[in-house]
Amino acid sequence: MEDWVTIKNLKAKNPSLSLREIGKLLGISHNTVKSALVRDSPPEYRRKEKISKKLVPFEEVIFNMLNVKKYKGSRIFEEIKSKGYSGGKTTFYEYYARIKQEPKKFFTPYETSPGEQSQFDWSPYTVTIGGELTKIIIFSYINSFSRYQVLEGSLSENQGSVFEALERSLIESGGVPSRIQTDNARVFVKNPSKNNFQWNERYLHFCGHYGFEPSRSLPSHPWSKGKVEKPFQYIEDHFIAGSSFESFEDFLDKLKDFQKKLNNRIHLTTKTPPLELFEKERSSLIKLPKERYVGIKEEIRKVSFDCLISFNGSRYSVPWHFAGKHVWIRISKGYFLEVYSQANKLAACHRLSLKKGSVVIEQDHYRGNNSRTGNFKRLKQLFLESFPGEEMFIEKLKAQKRINANYQLYQIIELSKLYKKEDFLDAIAKALLYNVFHASFIAGYLEKNFKQTFQIGTLEITERYEGYNIKRKLTDYQLH
Repeated sequence: MEDWVTIKNLKAKNPSLSLREIGKLLGISHNTVKSALVRDSPPEYRRKEKISKKLVPFEEVIFNMLNVKKYKGSRIFEEIKSKGYSGGKTTFYEYYARIKQEPKKFFTPYETSPGEQSQFDWSPYTVTIGGELTKIIIFSYINSFSRYQVLEGSLSENQGSVFEALERSLIESGGVPSRIQTDNARVFVKNPSKNNFQWNERYLHFCGHYGFEPSRSLPSHPWSKGKVEKPFQYIEDHFIAGSSFESFEDFLDKLKDFQKKLNNRIHLTTKTPPLELFEKERSSLIKLPKERYVGIKEEIRKVSFDCLISFNGSRYSVPWHFAGKHVWIRISKGYFLEVYSQANKLAACHRLSLKKGSVVIEQDHYRGNNSRTGNFKRLKQLFLESFPGEEMFIEKLKAQKRINANYQLYQIIELSKLYKKEDFLDAIAKALLYNVFHASFIAGYLEKNFKQTFQIGTLEITERYEGYNIKRKLTDYQLH
């Protein structure tokens, strides 16, 4: 060992010295010098293993029972004892451990063609958010051909959060693969056994809507979705470790920045940045359906006449024209409360309050519920400035609503601010057709047939849903 260290030091300090020169200085052969320089560690002395004399007569018998008959150690021990072995159990098992060769697990890498497969999984982590330790979930979706990865974060890992993360990943990828590989989590698989295997029914509905084939990894076969499991260690080492975040929104933003870095670095297997390969894979993906799918049972709420709904002991505002109506709610990322109308339009989005008994209000939700209606002549002028040529509507409204014409016209003007001009004119035409000039009729028609244009100002998250309708089963609206 000392010679090895000396040889290494001499060569490091005097790179020009030849093997023979070093050998002469140390009094050893140049072959010994050569052998020492190619070693990464000093040579170790290993004592030659000896076999107990009592086991020598049974060597061939033990080898045959172990490798041919595939007997267990306890069975072999009993067999040689019956054949005259007089040694101890410890002596036998030490020898058995030396000769037994554990089969090494290996698998053949499985590469897929563009758009053939994606893999989806998630992992929990504990991070510091706002100075407090918080459990978060990171979802990873990988397009198998390109290794292009989509990362989503959440504070929850229930079925709704899992489906939402998978759906967002498909939308961000811009298409759907032929098959998605998952594990046997209950959100995907109802019964994982080979003989009575059964998919989760709601997951099958999700698969049917997006048009991909579900595929699972067998229990104890993690390598079958290694593309998605391996990156979690990289995420932990290069994103989670030593990081802290000001807020959950800050965590989500930085997670997306990290995703960009992942997709732009050269992948060790493909030797190409995932983003570059994904440009080739994108055209092979199945086109996204026109409508989003919501297959989880969200809760129904009735909006109070002060424009509030209740959730987990706190109350949240919704736009004034939903007062007295039913809406449904869903939790997004375990952090946001989303409120949808019965026409499946996003009506409001709030951060969940951590304190029970809170009242969370967005002032814009009350902008149409104002008793100061103003002078009818002034209101008529305002209306006709926006909708010239609709004098007939004004006259019929005034004739039909003599007592509260001012109030009705004010409510209708406020409604016009929420929808596109052509959509609102269509509602006016329907009012004239049916001779109904009540603001609630206009509001109901618009809510059912058209998407609002106003922005919920409390969160940027609402912008991510722009352009997507939502499809759900009518049975989910049943009140119990």
